[in-house]
Amino acid sequence: MSNPSPCALVWFREDFRLEDNPALAAAAASGLPLLCVFILEDEGLRPIGGAARWRLDRALQAFEGDLARFGGRLHFLRGAAESLLPQLAQAAGAQKLFFNRRYGGAERAIDARVAAAFAGRVESFNGALLAEPAQLSPRPGGHYKVFTPFWRAIRDKLAHAEPHPAPDHLAFTEWPPDFPQLDRAALALSPSRPDWARDFPEPHAGPDGAERRLRHFIDEKLDGYETMRDRIDCDGASKLSANLHFGEISPRQIVAAVRGRPAEKFLIELCWREFSTHLLYARPDLPWENFNARFDRFPYRNDPHGLDAWKGGRTGYPVVDAAMRQVWRTGFMANRARMIAASFLVKHLLIDWREGESWFWDTLTDADAANNAVSWQWVAGSGPDAAPYFRIFNPVLQGEKFDPDGDFVRSWCPELAGLPAKWIHRPFAAPRDILEAAGVKIGGNWPAPIVEHDFARRRALDAFAATAAAGA
Repeated sequence: MSNPSPCALVWFREDFRLEDNPALAAAAASGLPLLCVFILEDEGLRPIGGAARWRLDRALQAFEGDLARFGGRLHFLRGAAESLLPQLAQAAGAQKLFFNRRYGGAERAIDARVAAAFAGRVESFNGALLAEPAQLSPRPGGHYKVFTPFWRAIRDKLAHAEPHPAPDHLAFTEWPPDFPQLDRAALALSPSRPDWARDFPEPHAGPDGAERRLRHFIDEKLDGYETMRDRIDCDGASKLSANLHFGEISPRQIVAAVRGRPAEKFLIELCWREFSTHLLYARPDLPWENFNARFDRFPYRNDPHGLDAWKGGRTGYPVVDAAMRQVWRTGFMANRARMIAASFLVKHLLIDWREGESWFWDTLTDADAANNAVSWQWVAGSGPDAAPYFRIFNPVLQGEKFDPDGDFVRSWCPELAGLPAKWIHRPFAAPRDILEAAGVKIGGNWPAPIVEHDFARRRALDAFAATAAAGA
């Protein structure tokens, strides 16, 4: 049998786009025909959460279509990349491997082993960040631990963030016939029995979907973003987080698109994602270890009943329950709602933040290891740039401020739909006649609060004070 013709192997991970994809551009510029592969890595990495798996399936489907328009195909494998890629390269005659870098600890270790197996025939690139950790540090070998100086440092780079166009032409090679491959359906990324994601909204997957979502945000929402982004009763968010996570759009593309517009608050939020990735790069254990070791002594409670009530949207606090029901039904939760729900779990119930991080990891379509872990630790007070421990959200006041007419609660808690706005965030305090008129029965069709706010606040402050004293 004749030797296969030389080709370039392009390994896609969370970079499913043609534009501003440096690994793909370099592979195309090599002059070699391309063999494009995605590997579902189920060895050595944290398993992808259920909602994110569903969203990944949509990202892959869209990217398959993008490559097909150039006459190419995305091929699928499952297993250990460090074993499969060298075998595939030998079978296909690949002279080089191209990929965009990852920043989690386990991912970097795998990539290093893959690079070693290719013995110098690897080219890797920054396809996900405005600036990589080595390019943005307060001192050699150090990293930023507080967002404000990080923002000041990265802000100067925004003016130079220019995306690169998609290649004009892509040439592809055939898959080696004797090397087993899968089709996308065989990866079983989407649920079927039962199909719990059947009611998830249209994800606007792929670069085309990301571009439409970005244009809509710029045209309809950007000017009011600073004041409306925290309102949970209206659609003020960009909803680009899943597109960013799966690399259907790059931060450079977004920065370039909003340049010249009053977008600083939006760019701050975009760079918070970047800050989280830098922190994960420095501390790969962030999803399971306290950044601040003092919090290893924090007196978290073992409360299975409270945890189940929080997960199921049955805490008796309408804004918390609406947020938790929304993420279960849609795979999405706005940032303000995430903060309210997270604060309630950690500070009202004194349940370990890792329980919440794990639940969001499984239920969010945009679940991102860095952003999820850093945001939970920020709320818990254990992170490097944490909220003050005494900031304990009052879920009633948060609801009244950010869902003033109760529309968000009515959408997800139909039991309360008949309550007037004055009482919808505090049904447990409503007069009996108001409850009867609305068909609400506390302890019946609507749960009584599982913990009283003032008591929970005092208990949390005592726990934080004891932790601080123990570390003094």
